Amino acid sequence: MATNFLAHEKIWFDKFKYDDAERRFYEQMNGPVAGASRQVRAARGAALGFSQARKELQQAISKLEARLNVLEKSSPGHRATAPQTQHVSPMRQVEPPAKKPATPAEDDEDDDIDLFGSDNEEEDKEAAQLREERLRQYAEKKAKKPALVAKSSILLDVKPWDDETDMAQLEACVRSIQLDGLVWGASKLVPVGYGIRKLQIQCVVEDDKVGTDLLEEEITKFEEHVQSVDIAAFNKI
Repeated sequence: MATNFLAHEKIWFDKFKYDDAERRFYEQMNGPVAGASRQVRAARGAALGFSQARKELQQAISKLEARLNVLEKSSPGHRATAPQTQHVSPMRQVEPPAKKPATPAEDDEDDDIDLFGSDNEEEDKEAAQLREERLRQYAEKKAKKPALVAKSSILLDVKPWDDETDMAQLEACVRSIQLDGLVWGASKLVPVGYGIRKLQIQCVVEDDKVGTDLLEEEITKFEEHVQSVDIAAFNKI
């Protein structure tokens, strides 16, 4: 198709041949000088002719490409075919299978299943035994540990009736008092005046067992020798 198109186009491809023949003719007629000038003019003309021919050729090729594009677009094979659509049948909803009612035998089997298992029961028993053993050991350890006992040191002033009171007998009466949590300590006779002396005696008591009120009550029971009892000093140990 391209060859037939170029055959009908009027393009002078052999112009340089005619220019060369014309140059040679004038060289023979006019001699070397004229021939040289003529040769220059011929060369320029050939260059111009070649440039013009080149432009004409490019135009012809452009026209040819344009026609080919038009022919390709108009050909039946170039037409795009629409994609075929596939008809999809609507999805059917699948119903879940009906649940089979459990028979009495199956219910009995389910009841017989031990969800926790015998192993768990054994582990629970072992854990309970271990806990009881630890509690027992703790109780024994706590029982062996001596409890902290709060004690106090008390200094008592025991006064007689007069200067004729036997102070040795008075002290013996006081020391004769024996109570759980009471320990008697040092003692001395302190002058009061007019020849009268008082018994100053120290003791240590457990606070939970013996109090100052109990000591005063027990000492004042000896009415023949004791007039009164005072707390001279009281200190926690």
